[in-house]
Amino acid sequence: MSPFARDVREGLTRHGQRTVPSMYLYDELGTALFEAITLLPEYGLTRADERLLQRHAGALLDELPGSLLVAELGSGTGRKTRWILEALARREPVLYYPIDISPLALARCRQELAGLGAVSIVGLEHSYVEGVGEAMARRREGQRVLLLFLGSTIGNFERPAAVAFLREIRACLASGDALLLGTDLVKPWDVMLAAYDDPTGVTAAFNRNLLARMNRELGADFDLRCWDHEARWNAVDRRIEMHLRSRVRQTVAIPAAEVSCDFAAGETIWTEACHKFDLAEVAGLAERAGFINKVQWVDAEWPFAESLWVAP
Repeated sequence: MSPFARDVREGLTRHGQRTVPSMYLYDELGTALFEAITLLPEYGLTRADERLLQRHAGALLDELPGSLLVAELGSGTGRKTRWILEALARREPVLYYPIDISPLALARCRQELAGLGAVSIVGLEHSYVEGVGEAMARRREGQRVLLLFLGSTIGNFERPAAVAFLREIRACLASGDALLLGTDLVKPWDVMLAAYDDPTGVTAAFNRNLLARMNRELGADFDLRCWDHEARWNAVDRRIEMHLRSRVRQTVAIPAAEVSCDFAAGETIWTEACHKFDLAEVAGLAERAGFINKVQWVDAEWPFAESLWVAP
């Protein structure tokens, strides 16, 4: 049984809220749909991320003198990273290690950044922690590491899991290494909900593609017409939740996961959590994970922060 099938089986047979891990939203079609989402007027997160990196790449590198190795967790196309790599390439030849479990994502990253002079791109097809360990093993003597975790991907972790993950990352780094962390900040709930439930239906297609992927890869028989996309704001946990809601009572077979699931009308599959932060919380998160929160840059148009953490 594949890892996808095992995770689907576990998530859909649990008592209470059924889930499928959000990582499975990002197959080839899902990744293309997400790239389309980032261009929507309602979804300001990616543009804010890019503006901060474009405006502050030089200031960021001024905080990190000396030779740098750059690695990135979940690089995507690498479009946003271009600003940092271009700025660093004016200082020294750059070694850039994008880390992703998807070979397609790594190929797109290499394609996107192929024209950058003085930048050598070495994709690492690993999990995040394994990839960081591999990049660390390739550093030269006296070289510091700048690790990028952009786009508020940390918001997909439950808060205790985020702390545990960041501590794992810190354990891989040496004193003087740095982590640049992107975090989406809390804003009016209606603005946040619109970003995850756009009127053109692109986010709905992105979410329902998870069902289509189970049909394609696991032989499932989900009828996508019987499922609605739903975005919720959970004020207690300060997160947007994406769900797929069953319109009718139905039974779905998933042969590769060796399971058949009965869904009541109105029952949901929880597919993604996107936690939102405030600046003080991010600074506290750095301390709990073993970093010093050195600098924070905040976008004025869409509340979003890039925080530079340094390992003491």
